[in-house]
Amino acid sequence: MTETAIPASTPATPLATPLAVLLASATAPHELSAYRGSLSPQELDAPGPEIEAMASGAALHDLGWLRRFAVRGEDRFRWLSGMVTNMVTDLQPNQGAWNLVLNAQGRIQGDLHVWREGDALELEIATDQAERLLAHFNRFIIMDDVELVPLGVEAAGETAVGLTGPLANEVLGRLSLPSLSEPLTATRVEWNGLDLRIARGYGVLAAHYELWLQSPGLAKLWKYLRAAGAIPVGSASLEAFRIAEGIPSYGIDIAERDLPQETSQMRALHFSKGCYLGQEIVERIRSRGSIHRHLRALEITGPMPAAGAELFLNDRDVGGGAAGEKGASAGHITSTAGLALASGYRVFALGMIRGEAELRDQPLIYTTGAATGTARILAAPPTLNPERT
Repeated sequence: MTETAIPASTPATPLATPLAVLLASATAPHELSAYRGSLSPQELDAPGPEIEAMASGAALHDLGWLRRFAVRGEDRFRWLSGMVTNMVTDLQPNQGAWNLVLNAQGRIQGDLHVWREGDALELEIATDQAERLLAHFNRFIIMDDVELVPLGVEAAGETAVGLTGPLANEVLGRLSLPSLSEPLTATRVEWNGLDLRIARGYGVLAAHYELWLQSPGLAKLWKYLRAAGAIPVGSASLEAFRIAEGIPSYGIDIAERDLPQETSQMRALHFSKGCYLGQEIVERIRSRGSIHRHLRALEITGPMPAAGAELFLNDRDVGGGAAGEKGASAGHITSTAGLALASGYRVFALGMIRGEAELRDQPLIYTTGAATGTARILAAPPTLNPERT
């Protein structure tokens, strides 16, 4: 048995990312805010241009809040496959998969990406989850030859920046950097004296790239990407775009009490991989269909509702009252974001919606102060830039 002491990953005061440290020396330093367990620039331009870069162009942003860990030892494939919900042993070299981590009752403890590089296995975890998930994993390293080794800032001075948007491939091409046709694939390249690991993440409305490198090369890479047409954006726009894409965040849209199928994220589940922690509950839900609520993407009409705002059926739709009057509870909102787009201002949200409300297929209502608004469940991802359709 090998048990590894992993340093605490989320200190009482979050640490600044390498990019935040780099930009602190700028003529006009940027305000930092806590994001995913680290301090990251909140805005790098005005909100409008930042969102337009993500929706219509190519946005350059901080990913220094991500951490990587190697899973080593003879038993690494078998052990890790038994700890996460998606495939591990079937991963091809330079391929990744998004996973949920469950307890024995099938409740979600967190999420992460598993990557395979050659015969190496790596975990990619947000800083705000790293300490807890690693402690969870260490409890299950019993008679296994498994070791978890940090590959991030503490170990090698490594960090990452993101490149997101429909023109991301064009920006990479201008720098003679490879683009990737499939999400959750990766490659390595030597470029201008830098050893880069380029990975393409999951995206709904645009391509999402991660560029990993040693921190001393960060200023050089940032400069070249900007010169190639990428627009710097902060964490506020990154978070807003996430919500518009309908991609949930653990600790915000997904909670420890939730079951995997309630999140509607079937891309995180593999039903023929064999046994893993919590698998019995996942399979029981699949065979019996006993889920009564789902996380759904929403578009809002009306004032911005706060996270946690309760949603209701409209009494008009159930024959009980005047239009706009609240009926039965239909769920609640987990996160909201307003996007200042060239085509107009739009508000998106994620929400946990009860099954009976979904079956009615009617707009839901909410109140904020004295005002009332409606939330519509999106059957398909929204179109943010009509000119590109």
